Amino acid sequence: MPSSDRVLLAIAAHRDDVELTCGGTLIKAAKAGYRTAILDLTQGEIGTRGSAEIRASEAAQAAKVLGVASRDNLGLPDARIINDPPTRERLARAIRTLRPRVVIAPPLQGRHPDHRVAAQLVRDACFLAGLAKLAPDLPPHRPHKVLHALAYRQDFERPSFVVDISDEFEQKMEAVRCYQSQFEGATQAGEIYPNGEPLEDVARHYAAYYGTLIRRRYGEPYFTTEVVMVDDVLALEGSTF
Repeated sequence: MPSSDRVLLAIAAHRDDVELTCGGTLIKAAKAGYRTAILDLTQGEIGTRGSAEIRASEAAQAAKVLGVASRDNLGLPDARIINDPPTRERLARAIRTLRPRVVIAPPLQGRHPDHRVAAQLVRDACFLAGLAKLAPDLPPHRPHKVLHALAYRQDFERPSFVVDISDEFEQKMEAVRCYQSQFEGATQAGEIYPNGEPLEDVARHYAAYYGTLIRRRYGEPYFTTEVVMVDDVLALEGSTF
């Protein structure tokens, strides 16, 4: 089993959420030698477009493009995710199995109820995964940090930081395009508000906007509830002027 210090896990409510919100970050981490993994909470069976079976095939294809080491599905009911003790334990068990150092979760706010509920569910399960007496048949493991992917959320907190995905952006969009059942000919998806342009163009605009915040071409934004520590202020990136 790889060291937990080398594992980045992205947890999302639906197949394709990860690709849109943090796909570039996963690609970048894999290129840097980290073990990356995805845990989709539902099979997307209630989605208007496609089916659970089609989305499963698309997710497998996208995972290969992203270069993740594993992709699993918790099988929670789509559009009906609840944050109750049994669900928290199921997710805590998965977290113990994967043993990530860092977990990427959905934003704490969002128009899809699954996204809002999943965000707090992930936080709660990450904490409970460190309690030895909960599900004692598995060794406890509590991730070091939970990050919330903020892409497409303009009504939320200012990002705590932005990851430069300039070199990874086109590969990220290749993974997004694996979901033809969801995005082919679409102008709207998930938290992406439409402006009449193709969805891929809107995603590119958002990534470019976040890139400008760090003086790079493309970026993915994140929020942390804790203040981010800096050891060397002279090494800080991003020009003030």
